Amino acid sequence: MTHRLFEPYDMGGLTLPNRVVMAPMTRARAEGEVPDALTARYYSQRAGAGLIISEGVPISRAGRGFLYTPGLFTAEQAEGWSRVTEAVHAAGGRIFAQLWHVGRVSHHSLQPEAAAPVGPTDERAVNAGSFARDADGNPGMITPDTPRALTTDEIVDLVSDFARAARTAIDAGFDGVEIHAANGYLFDQFINGALNDREDQYGGSIANRLRFPLETLDAVIAEIGADKVGIRISPFGRFNDLAAFADEGETWVTMAGELEARRPAYVHLSDQLTLGAEKMPDGFAASFCQTYGGTLIAAGGFDQATGEAALADGELDLIAMGRPFIANPDLVERMQAGHPLAEANRETFYGPIGARGYTDYPTYAEQQAVQQAQESEA
Repeated sequence: MTHRLFEPYDMGGLTLPNRVVMAPMTRARAEGEVPDALTARYYSQRAGAGLIISEGVPISRAGRGFLYTPGLFTAEQAEGWSRVTEAVHAAGGRIFAQLWHVGRVSHHSLQPEAAAPVGPTDERAVNAGSFARDADGNPGMITPDTPRALTTDEIVDLVSDFARAARTAIDAGFDGVEIHAANGYLFDQFINGALNDREDQYGGSIANRLRFPLETLDAVIAEIGADKVGIRISPFGRFNDLAAFADEGETWVTMAGELEARRPAYVHLSDQLTLGAEKMPDGFAASFCQTYGGTLIAAGGFDQATGEAALADGELDLIAMGRPFIANPDLVERMQAGHPLAEANRETFYGPIGARGYTDYPTYAEQQAVQQAQESEA
């Protein structure tokens, strides 16, 4: 049997040694929101992935929706990420930074001067959560505050913010960036026709609702080159209080055509099964491929068997896995050798600060060495 997961892949000139992508995962571990030695260790431990996509990296202070997420808007943060990318590259890996702005899914305790979060509208995300501080100052999941609708000029400024963050990422040693336009965050909020009620050039028609993410993609490509830019989208997503809308299918087919015209390094489809939502409609990936012919990644609860099957179907080029990488820093090696996978402790998915549940998961070889040492002492 051919194991395509472990075959190399040429992604626009960047050679990936296998087709397993480490999906972006918020871990909320960076005290002071600056990448530290543990951040570098965490990512370098997982350098066996064909490609690592970092956790969501806020592009500005106003873009934050979670405590302890390392940003990319200060010199100290950029320096911290430089140490991370150096460690990943020293371990033989490749890493993209996921550029993130949460939009309305935030809380005033995370915002500059305790201001309201921003988005396409002033409609609050009720069925959503922001990892912030409550009235007593304790961290936890909190319902986001009522947002303020961005002005047209502010949207233009945000496009520039993303381009600046992309340049900072490349200067910090990242191999590329991924624009986070999925999972109910800022760009997804603009795309969603049920939420976006704007009357300017960023609301109403499909073209207008796609304008902001596409202008941002264009600006980032102009700054660092299309071969270093990916984009993540979640067609038919409902996470973070998004609803169905009338021209949903047509919107995503139109997006596929716009992405085909730009040919970024890849498009990353986020199926929200692991987030408790329904999966994308059957056949959608195939129809998307009929319009977009570039590198396609998908994430959504894949394991080795389902990943192999998806690659065999020919719709996908790369398979993104998230949670399996938490407890298995050597995930690709384990799968390739047929070793059992460890289970992650859900209680340490987000914090606490420190190594527990973050960098203390052993490789299979380390695990076996400890077991043999214990047996020899018995």
